[in-house]
Parts: sequence; C-alpha cells; structure tokens
Amino acid sequence: MDAKSTTVRVAVVQAGSVPFDTGACIDKAVKLTADAAATGARVVLFPEAFVAGYPKGLSYGLVVGARDPVGREEFRLYLDAAIEVPGPQTLRLGDAAAAAGCYLVIGVIERELGTCYCTVLFFGPDGALLGKHRKLMPTALERMVWGFGDGSTLTVVDSPYGRIGSVICWENYMPMLRMAMYAKNVALYCAPTADDRDTWLPSMRHVALEGRCFVLSACQFLRRRDFPSSVRVSLGDSPDAVLMRGGSAIVGPLGNVLAGPDFDGETILTADLDLRDIGRGKFDFDVAGHYSRPDVFTLTVNEAPMKAVVTGPDPARKPGSA
Repeated sequence: MDAKSTTVRVAVVQAGSVPFDTGACIDKAVKLTADAAATGARVVLFPEAFVAGYPKGLSYGLVVGARDPVGREEFRLYLDAAIEVPGPQTLRLGDAAAAAGCYLVIGVIERELGTCYCTVLFFGPDGALLGKHRKLMPTALERMVWGFGDGSTLTVVDSPYGRIGSVICWENYMPMLRMAMYAKNVALYCAPTADDRDTWLPSMRHVALEGRCFVLSACQFLRRRDFPSSVRVSLGDSPDAVLMRGGSAIVGPLGNVLAGPDFDGETILTADLDLRDIGRGKFDFDVAGHYSRPDVFTLTVNEAPMKAVVTGPDPARKPGSA
C-alpha cells in the first residue's frame, strides 16, 4: 500500500440493469460510473450480473427431467446478451473507468463458447482490464444457466488503497473461499450480490470482522417491468413488483456499518475509509496470520485453470519416437 494513501472514498452503485439488453446496460454503467466518481469515489462497485442482467424470476421452463422450447429460446437470448472478455464492451467499461479516474469493479455475464459465467471484472484508473473472477459455485437454479468458475480467477488486484478482491453473492457463505481471499491480504473485499434479504447485512458484517477488511456490497434495485416481454418472469403480480430491493452497504473492519443498507430505490452509497483501521483491527485478530493454527488446520487451493481440451504435445510421447 502506498504510505501516502491512508484514506479513500469508495462507492457502491445500487441500480437495476436492463436485463437482456447489453448496450443499454453498458450505457447505464458508463453514466453511473461517472456519477459515482463525481462524488470523489476512487473505487466503485456495481452489483452482481449488472451486464446484462440477473434473471430473477425466470425458470427457463425447467423441471427435473424436461425442458421446454420457450425456455431454450430464453436461454439463447441470455447467451447472446452475455459479453466476451476481453471484447468491445470491456473496452467501453475500461474507458469509463479511465474517464472517471477510478478502480471499477462490476458484475457481468460472460460468454465463452456456449456457456455463460457470472463474472466480476476489475478495471484500473488507466482503463486497463486488470483481471476477473468467475463465480465458483452458482446457487440453485443458477447452475442451469451459468457455468462453474475455477481457482484460476481467485483474483486480487493491487491498488494504492490495498488489494481489491471480489467474492460473489453466496460464495460468501463458503468458509474456505473466504479464507483463501483473506490469505491474499484483501483490503477492499467486494461482495456484489443478488441477495436482498435482511440476513445479508449481518453476513457482510461478519466477513468484515472475520477478515479485518472493508466490505463493499452492491445489490440491484429491480422491478418486473425492467425485463423484456420476450421472457417469462414468474415473480410479482404487476409490472411494478420489486424483484430485488437493494440493501447495499459498506462495512468497516470491526463490523461497523459505514453506509446503508438502502432499500428505497436506485442510489449511490459512499463512505470515506480510514485504511489504517485495517491494521488497528488486526491487532487482536489476523485470521490468516497470528490467529491461524497451521499445525492443526491447513487449506490447499488449486489455482490452475481447468480446461476440457488441452492442446499441445502428448506428455507421454518421447521426443523423436514414431
């Protein structure tokens, strides 16, 4: 950490995406990034799956043992709306980060081959794409529309404000994943989510207290009418029905709530962080350091990329053999 950077203003963007409309999502993200930076924020977090939407209330016609043709078309639309990383959409997001002079952390639906991944992208204030994290474990029906990430994207990026990392939604309930992130010395722990329940904030306070880090959590505020008429949405009785009510928040290293939670609509929450609070918190608890017991407990993390097809020489074949 740069010794001169002892404070930083951060922002979490609580807003609904424009589901299935990639261009509109990018346009909205560009505007909101500028709005957040105008508050003085140097780190800006967006919710899970902001580009091009969290499919809240969609079943894709799935039942155990069967699919329906309409659901296949709904998935095709979702796959087409997903973005390639890197690609033209990531260039626009990078330009937005550069124009704002901020670190931008944003949830997207990434497309590779015929699979969607729930991914978080990290951009630097120069516009560079610094890395990504793919959600390791989609929850419940998410597993039918999103692929599984692997350990190769347990990403943290360096910044003048400490290391920035991201753990998505219910990944935060995976103790071993949290421990892996703490061992990377994450200072700004970003938790984009689709969980708007009252139980989410206590979880974020626990993570902050456990990791002695700042936790930034962003959730969408989304209504049924935000979805296109071309897909079936099962939740809500009217177009105005709220499908995700927000609850975004910023929490300090001792579990103190610095901003939020907000359930009133779209907003940008900010907080001025005293980064020295991290060291103050680790005085009596450093979960991957002096409060660990490696003689009793150890965690092995596989960060190798897992590929279905690996091209190259046959390792079993000796050079020069027929």
